[in-house]
Amino acid sequence: MSEELLKLTCKELRDKIAGGAVKSVDAASAVFDRIEEVDGTVGAFISTFKERALETAAAVDEKIARGEAVGALAGVPIAVKDNMCVSFGKTTCGSRILEGFEAPYNAGVIEKLIAADAVIVGKCNMDEFAMGSSTENSGLKKTVNPWNTDCVPGGSSGGSAAAMAGDMCFASLGSDTGGSIRQPASFCGVTGLKPTYGRVSRYGLVAYGSSLDQIGPFTKDITDTALMMNVISGRDERDSTSVGEDMAPVPDYLANIDTPIEGLTIAVVPQFNEGADGDVQAALNAALDVYKSLGAEIIEIEMPHFDYAIATYYVVATAEASSNLARYDGVHYGHRTADAKDYIEVYSKSREEAFGMEVKRRIMLGTYVLSSGYYDAYYLKALKVRNLIRSDFTKAFEKADCLMMPVSPSTAFKVGEKTTDPLQMYLADIYTISANLAGVPGISIPAGFDLDGLPIGLQILAENFAEEKIMRVARMFEKQTDFRLASPQL
Repeated sequence: MSEELLKLTCKELRDKIAGGAVKSVDAASAVFDRIEEVDGTVGAFISTFKERALETAAAVDEKIARGEAVGALAGVPIAVKDNMCVSFGKTTCGSRILEGFEAPYNAGVIEKLIAADAVIVGKCNMDEFAMGSSTENSGLKKTVNPWNTDCVPGGSSGGSAAAMAGDMCFASLGSDTGGSIRQPASFCGVTGLKPTYGRVSRYGLVAYGSSLDQIGPFTKDITDTALMMNVISGRDERDSTSVGEDMAPVPDYLANIDTPIEGLTIAVVPQFNEGADGDVQAALNAALDVYKSLGAEIIEIEMPHFDYAIATYYVVATAEASSNLARYDGVHYGHRTADAKDYIEVYSKSREEAFGMEVKRRIMLGTYVLSSGYYDAYYLKALKVRNLIRSDFTKAFEKADCLMMPVSPSTAFKVGEKTTDPLQMYLADIYTISANLAGVPGISIPAGFDLDGLPIGLQILAENFAEEKIMRVARMFEKQTDFRLASPQL
């Protein structure tokens, strides 16, 4: 029974629970049994909330038994990345500097999950403060890819993606600053959506790059993505960057999910895609052939400033990180050194002891580009190039409904393969970073496997607040293929 339950999609389980065919307590118990069975190998979770989750599930079952209305995620077990604040457990951001920290409030998305009667089962591992592309930068534990435990799950939301791929939840939340939802979704063979900047509240999301971060879902299929977006989207007065209904109304993403886009025009950037491995290029071309068979037109375009995306991103993101992480000073909260003779040493030693090497690297880079004499040369110039990248997207979407490209140049790489070469690690995000700089939405969907049996993702991008279009386009491919149905053998 447990195995059958775990193979259900989020929506299928919700419907069965709401209809009384399945008990939420049984679904939650099946998830915790699965976590106990495989997470010792995978390492997806930093913490779990078994007692609270089972109580929540029982309360949902009681509401249904009484004939009361239940929420859109009634009784469905959900996992969340450990950079989203919860009032009922720890929020560590995968860092020793926040090890043991308990937030006094819930993030906006957590409030929405609770209001939708979701069962939150635990917090997932991540690269420290979301800085990384492999989850190897976590200061607390190791996470591996369920498809091949010698490989990384991607990052920084690697724990959330691995939990999905390993059937340890029915949906999960991650955050995407430069590809941190889409890349691990590709590596782990699940669906991952980065919404438009401002579509989902960042209130209670521990900041890395404030102008880049966005929360989004990992799911088994596009229908579940639509369901999750229905729950977490919308204006939050506590987040000044979230967009209101007057500017961009939130549609019912499920309403037209199975309606194909008529006269679909897809843009590709040939010279950009040529940098990907052969298996990745082959999967992209095969996906384009599927769309051609459905009547889509494929056009080639140029995105002249894409080559500058990596450099631009690592100036903007590290500058914002340097500012955001200044609050971890050993005074207000988090780790405090036990060996300090004055206030300066409290600050410097607390940060030295508790921050990991990658976080220190990015803080130093960000402080440098913001420093006197270099601000104009680096930071202001990066902001100007960022505008040019936005312009590239605007022009592309005047010609096409969407843009398709790989998610990553390769499939999941081996654990330890790139940890000694930060530049190579940074280049793993070459296809995803530009969407964050421009703020546009993007999705990764399962699109095949390489010769070693590792998943390959297809990335679809569209204009701001076109998540509904992206999901309909992705659903067209999903209905013609069965890649999403494959699962790793743990």
